Amino acid sequence: MDYLLSLPVCGILISIACYAIGVKVRKLLPSPLTNPLVIANALVILVIALTPLTLEQYMVGGNMITMFIVPVTVILALRIYRQRALFRANALPILAGCVVGSAASVFSVLWLCRVFSIDKAITVSMLPKSVTTAIALELAQKNGGIQGIAATAVIITGVFSAAFSPFFVKLFRLKDPVAAGVAFGASGHAIGTASALELGETQGAMAGVSISLMGIITSLIFILLFAGPW
Repeated sequence: MDYLLSLPVCGILISIACYAIGVKVRKLLPSPLTNPLVIANALVILVIALTPLTLEQYMVGGNMITMFIVPVTVILALRIYRQRALFRANALPILAGCVVGSAASVFSVLWLCRVFSIDKAITVSMLPKSVTTAIALELAQKNGGIQGIAATAVIITGVFSAAFSPFFVKLFRLKDPVAAGVAFGASGHAIGTASALELGETQGAMAGVSISLMGIITSLIFILLFAGPW
């Protein structure tokens, strides 16, 4: 049994099955709370908690799925290319939105951590929560953070963005697809972008642009924050 559970195909099939269930639930009960990614994450946790499958055994296959995050993100460049004229026409608002989004994300976390007297290592780990996992891990490691906490913060942020961004888009009657795409990408990185693609190609393309800009801007903010005494 342990041998079978340790096979990469086990973690892969569990992930696919949990996501398929999430998609089915979303179709039956359309709601921001029934986001397939949120449901899939919850189901995977339940499977690991209630069955003999350990996290290490699951991650043998789970890590293989994680490998595709980067190439899938790169594929978004095709959608961005198709929407290049729209991007050029809205370059300044998109850049401004990402600057404000990055600053709000970093400094709100920094302020709350200082209010609650959270130590530097944990603070630094949570600061890059709104960028892609690869960038967040690098920023955390280079500045004295903990990579595991950084990855967790990124995942939680992405899941919440994917779950609640559609609700806020409707609440604030955000009809501009460019603005909606920037909101998804700036708040939820790759997971938010996947949710934006459900709204349309323009939203997905602008969310993809926001991922890149958020990574660059957040990295620059880190340089300013940690260039001197913390």
